[in-house]
Order: sequence, then C-alpha cells, then structure tokens
Amino acid sequence: MSIAEETLTEFLSKATGTAVEWVQMPGMKPGPDSIGIIAISHGCAGVAARACGLVGMEPAKVAEILKDRPLWLRDCRSMEVVNVLPAGSNGTIELLYMQLYAPTTLAPARDFWLMRYTSILDDGSLVVCERSLSSKQGGPSMPLVQPFVRGEMLPSGFLIRPSDGGGSVIHIVDHLDLEPWSVPEVVRPLYESSAMVAQKMSMAALRYLRQVAHEDTHSVITGWGRQPAALRALSQKLTRGLNETLGGLADDGWSVIESDGVDDVCISVNSSPSKVMSCTATFSDGLPMVSTGVLCAKASMLLQDVSPPSLLRFLREHRSQWADSSLDAFFASALKPNFSNLPMSRLGGFSGQVILPLAHTSDPEEFLEVIKIGNASNYQDTLMHRDLFLLQMYNGIDENTMGTCSELIFAPIDASFGDDSPLLPSGFRIIPMESPLDTSSPNCTLDLASTLEVGTPGSRIPGHSRSSSKAVMTIAFQFAFESHLQDSVAAMARQYMRSIISSVQRIALALSSSHLVPHGSSRLLPPVTPEAATLSRWIVQSYRFHFGAELIKAADASSGESALKALWQHTSAILCCSLKAMPVLTFANQSGLDMLETTLAALREITMDKVLDYDQGRKSLLCADLMASVAEQGYACVEGGTCASSMGRPASYGKAVAWKVLDDGGAGAAHCVCFAFMDWSFV
Repeated sequence: MSIAEETLTEFLSKATGTAVEWVQMPGMKPGPDSIGIIAISHGCAGVAARACGLVGMEPAKVAEILKDRPLWLRDCRSMEVVNVLPAGSNGTIELLYMQLYAPTTLAPARDFWLMRYTSILDDGSLVVCERSLSSKQGGPSMPLVQPFVRGEMLPSGFLIRPSDGGGSVIHIVDHLDLEPWSVPEVVRPLYESSAMVAQKMSMAALRYLRQVAHEDTHSVITGWGRQPAALRALSQKLTRGLNETLGGLADDGWSVIESDGVDDVCISVNSSPSKVMSCTATFSDGLPMVSTGVLCAKASMLLQDVSPPSLLRFLREHRSQWADSSLDAFFASALKPNFSNLPMSRLGGFSGQVILPLAHTSDPEEFLEVIKIGNASNYQDTLMHRDLFLLQMYNGIDENTMGTCSELIFAPIDASFGDDSPLLPSGFRIIPMESPLDTSSPNCTLDLASTLEVGTPGSRIPGHSRSSSKAVMTIAFQFAFESHLQDSVAAMARQYMRSIISSVQRIALALSSSHLVPHGSSRLLPPVTPEAATLSRWIVQSYRFHFGAELIKAADASSGESALKALWQHTSAILCCSLKAMPVLTFANQSGLDMLETTLAALREITMDKVLDYDQGRKSLLCADLMASVAEQGYACVEGGTCASSMGRPASYGKAVAWKVLDDGGAGAAHCVCFAFMDWSFV
C-alpha cells in the first residue's frame, strides 16, 4: 500500500505538475480536429509522454477501456491480472504481467511486472496509476522470462475527471525505460524516443476512446455494410498477426529452420494445431484442408534518404513492381487445392490490381481496403478463376509527424470471409530512426518511365538540399503449406524474400536519388538524357507543325534541354503514349504525374484508355475515337471533359488537345501521341 500511495503521488505530479519537463509534441496540429494536448519529456530518465483530452464518455467506462490495454494498444501481446487486493475505500491494487511485441526483427520483445492502483480522489476524480514492481521499491523480485527483456514502467497512469458539460477530461502519462542498451545501435533511437511513446500509447488511447464515444452516439455503417467496431477488429487482427509473425516466439508455436548459409532472411515454421486451424478456417468454403503448417520469411533492412510514406504508397499502388506471381500462386493455393502442389511454379494470368476502399479505422491516417488481383468481378469468381482478393491495411502517416511508423499489411481472403475469420497477414513496416521534421523531406517522385534507374549523383542539381534520414524496414511474408513440401516451400520463400528486398532497394534508390521536392515548391528537372531532350524537342516542334502555335516560349525551344525544362514545368498535364492498339503511357510532366497520381516509374502500367474513358454521369472522352482522329488528321481537340487518375479519382479539364509527335518535328515518321490537358483540377 505504501508503494501504491507513492506511485499515486508521483503520477499526479507528472500528470498535472512539473515533475517532468514537458515540451509540446512537434508537428501536432492544434484546432478542432486535434485529439488533445500532447507533450513529450525533455531531459528526464527514460522516455515519457503526456496527453490531455475531452471524451464524451463517463469516467467509469473510460477507466474500464484504458485498463484493458490489449484492446487499444496493438503492440500489447498479452496482459494478465495475477492478483487483486482491496485497497481503502473502493480502491484496488492489482499485480499485472504484460508483454509487448517488438516492432522489428532486430530487437527482442519487452515484458513488465506491474502494480496497478485504482482509487477515487477527494474531488471525485478517478485515478488509475501503474509502476513496475522490483526489489528497488521494496517489492518482490520477479523472475525473468526468456526471450523477453524486462522493461521498467516508471509511475504512469490515467487521471479521469467528470466534465461539467458531460463526458470526461482525461490526463494520460506514459513513462517507460525500454532498456535501449539491449538493442542494436541502428534501432536504438526507437527505444529512446518519447515521440514514439506518445504516438503508440498516449495518443492511441485518446484516439480509441474518441472513436468509441463517437460510435456510441452515432449510427455508422462503413464499407461492406460492417460496423466500425468490426472493421477496427480486422485492422487489429492484421497488425497483431504481423507482430506475432515478426516475434516468432516459441510459445506461439514458431521454430526457426536452418539457413542456407546466408543470414539475410530468417525462415520459421509453425505447425501448431491452433495456427493450422486458423489458417484453414480463413478459407472455410467447403474445400478440403490442404495446409498442415505455416511458413514465415522475414527480414529487416536499413533505408536512407527516402520518405517512408512515399515508399509504402508506391508499393501499395504498384504491386507489380515488386510482387511475383509465385506469391500470388501461393495465396491462391490456400483457396484452391489444385494449386497447392505447385510451390515453385510461376503461374501466369494475374493481371493488374484494383483497390476497393472500405473505411478509415480509428486512426485518421489508416484505412482498410480490398485488393482484387485478376479479372474476376466478385468473390465467388475467385473460386473458379486465378483471381485473388487481399484484405489490406495501409497506414501512410504524414512524414512530418514525429514518432510514427508506416505500414502496409495484407492477408488473403475468399468468398467465405467474415468478421470472425482468422487472417494470415504479411506486409511491410517502416520505422524512422531519426526525426522526420526536416522540411526538405520529399513527398513526390521523379523517375524515368522505362526503368527505375535514375541519374548518377553527379546529375543532381547543385544546391538542392537533402535530408539524411534513416529508417528500418521490416518485411514478413507467410505461406500455408503441406508438410511434405516444407523444404521446397522454404527455398521458394527465401528466394522470394530476397527478390522483394532487391526490388525495394531498387525502388528506394529511385525515390531517394531523384529530385524530390515538397508540393508547391519549384519543380526540378529530372535527369537530362539525350533521349529525353530529343523527345522534348520533337513534342514542341510537332505542336507547332500541327497547330501553327507555340506550346512553350520560343526562347525555351532553342535546345532539347531547355525544352524539357519548359515542358516539365508546364501548367498543363502533358502525357505521351505509344501508337499501339492499346496505347501505354511513356512520359508525363510534373503536372501530368500530379493529375494521374503516379510516378514516372509506374507510368508504363497505365494505358491511355484508363485515363480517358471515365464516365460516371459526366462527359466521357473515348480513347479509340480520339486516337482515330489523331491518326487521320494528325491532331484532335476536345472542349472540356473528365478523365481519371491511376487511383480512379476524377479530374476535370477545360480543354484537351492531342497531336502526333513526329521525328524531326514534322519531316519524319510518327513517334508517339502527345496529350495536353489544360486547366485541370480534381473533382
């Protein structure tokens, strides 16, 4: 009881006093949409965060939710109440054992032995305070549990006061010592970051409470006709599933299998009945069980000078740049037994992806979606065709927000998928290891259209300042398999993971090496190659040949390099496509990339008909008719219309012109077709 009273006093001095030097959380946006007042510690032992906010919920219910930490803290693997003792008037003392997942494969998980003291103050405020129990406070010495590293919680907790206008005013303090000495130096900043504690714990608690309070007072139906709580449970399943896979703990049934001599990829296997039954239950559509185990391939890599949200956004929108049909075949093998005996085959037939949004979760930057790969139009068709549906969670946090990680997590689903269906998640997680508040951090990309190769460092524009940020990306993929195929599946998984690592490194290099600028800044030129300069000169000369007017100032057309610069910075969206029956985009200027919501690296995945043939009750421009007109007379004009970005977002334009680009500006053969969309804006 003396430890409890001491904990209460120390907690209150942090929650409402100056026992810790608090500074405002950088990057937080004040205003009506803010979740509360957030502060982080400066110069104290360990890492600490404090949050204060108003929630439309009674204090008793607030306390009930906050005490159930696994409900809202996704990094919480388990929390067990070992003992409960009465303490004073309506008070309790609880002995807790809590385990937290490790966010990467590079560090062990943490565990805590805690004492929690719940009491009511004289003014009616409800207090729940916690601290670690150890012999230092005169408490019991708790045994260590392998492979966890014992963390320490300094006096922390929740102060909940009834609000005069209804609801509760909540003060949250999270103060931890995560033993940063026990992790590799590359990830040590993560364990020394008060901002990460604020995002993962204090703000997550407030955000969850506000979401639940909103749902209690409003009738909300989201995508699939599901209640928000059901979608929130799905996102938690995805995150926890990835956390479990990254942890690979023995008591979850995981065991590491021998490597092939190179330690870049870790392969582990789980054949425990609970895991196998969960995997099989995901596809409980009457088909016979084909999986007797789950294999996981995981790895971590260091990224430098690349924006984590930009990288994950690229991976999300352009799966074909890194995914392999062997992975899709393995997902399909769980759905279709006749595929399951082809672990090394590379099945064809998977076409592009379609992203079907579901809803935002309690986190405003996080949302669920369904990815359809293939040509089927519904879930039932998946059982008959080589189509695949993935439930996907994307969390691309604003890169100017401290203490955040970006995640792209997905799991195969089929026609029988329900709210209570287990999932087999795979995905990517990127955690910045340094403060991302440098305003020079990139958020858009310039790449070459044909490949992801970019100019050499020497081709960068002099004086262009760049941040020197570091982040750790952790990748994990799970595969269901039959026991007699374990060795071949392991070999495929290891090879596939190395292929993904190589693709991610290639993409990250392109994103970091290109000339990236914040939105609204001066638009910088991509690497000037002879081919790009020649194409720019032909575009300008052909426009003059067909229309008798200048596309750019005459002075800018004096050379290919100056023409490229003028085209790149032109306010109209300028696109070039091939002359094939199915015209594929080959070039776009910066305005064109903005309109298409894509990058030059992914441009060749987009066909012109997908851009032009947009029709949702708006005026539609048919690609075939326009291309025929260009082929016949060399040019065409359209007065206003609506096109679509690569994400299906409608964009209106005041006028569009198209013309045939000729070699040598008019004397040569047709090279491609160029489009200019003038006065465009998103609808």
